[in-house]
Amino acid sequence: MNIYVGNLPYTMKDEDLRATFERYGAVMSAKVVIDRETNRSKGFGFVEMADQGESEAAIKALDGQDMNGRPLRVNPAKPREGGGGGGGPRGGGGDRPRSPRPPRNNY
Repeated sequence: MNIYVGNLPYTMKDEDLRATFERYGAVMSAKVVIDRETNRSKGFGFVEMADQGESEAAIKALDGQDMNGRPLRVNPAKPREGGGGGGGPRGGGGDRPRSPRPPRNNY
């Protein structure tokens, strides 16, 4: 089960997130989401646990739990909604119209 963990302390690293959830069972992966431009935590992450029962126990125990003065928000992760631009190496811009390019002068 994939679990969303929000309101994380900005100092939390992947290994800290993993250790927090390993108290409740086997963790397959733990990832704190990092902003590409600032290289800092965005304050949320995802944990994947193999066992449904262990996942539910972790969610129940950790949701609302105080971590460094911040109450965690822990719940089952929702699948990403499709649509819009993004993805790919250039990011994409969705379906916006483009203005014509000015003519090039070849010297």
